[in-house]
Amino acid sequence: MGKIGLFYGTDTGNTERVSKRIKELVEAKAGAGEVDLLEIYKKKKDDMAKYDLLILGMPTWYDGELQGDWEEFISEMQQIDFTGKKVAFFGLGDQYGYASYFCDALGVFSEIVEKKGGALVGAWPITGYEHDFSKAQRGDIFVGLCLDTDNQDELTEQRISTWVPMVLSGFGLGQTS
Repeated sequence: MGKIGLFYGTDTGNTERVSKRIKELVEAKAGAGEVDLLEIYKKKKDDMAKYDLLILGMPTWYDGELQGDWEEFISEMQQIDFTGKKVAFFGLGDQYGYASYFCDALGVFSEIVEKKGGALVGAWPITGYEHDFSKAQRGDIFVGLCLDTDNQDELTEQRISTWVPMVLSGFGLGQTS
C-alpha cells in the first residue's frame, strides 16, 4: 500500500493540531514518512485522487456550515473516483452550542465518498456525546471520529489514541503496539 494522504481544513488551528497528532500516532505504528499531511486550501482533485488511503479532517461551523476551504473543494471531490479507496473521517464540532448540527461536515463528505465508490473506515460510537442530531450519525455510530475540543477537550487525546489503530486496521495495515 502507498502513503496515506491526511487532508484537513482549519480556520482556528484546532483541526490542524488534531491532524498533526493523528499523523504522529499513525506514523508511530505504520512507520515514519507514511503520512502526507496536506491542508485542503487550494488543492485540486488530483492532489487527493492519487491516494488510495485517506484521512480527512474537517470542522463543522455554526448551524452545520462547512469550513470554507472544504466548501470550495466539494466540486473537486465530486469528480474523484473513490473506487478501491479507503477513507477515514474525523471532525470537530460543538455538541452543546450546535447540538442539531454536530460534526455535520463528516456526513456531507462521507456521502460523496460512498456515492463515488469509496469505502469508509473508522466508524466511531456515539456513546459519551450529548447532541441532538448529526448528519454524521448512522444509528449508534458516527461515520468517523467526532471531537468536541470546546466542551470535551480532556477526552480528545484518548479518543484519537483509540481511533487511530481502528483506522489502520481498516486500512489493512494491522494493529501494532
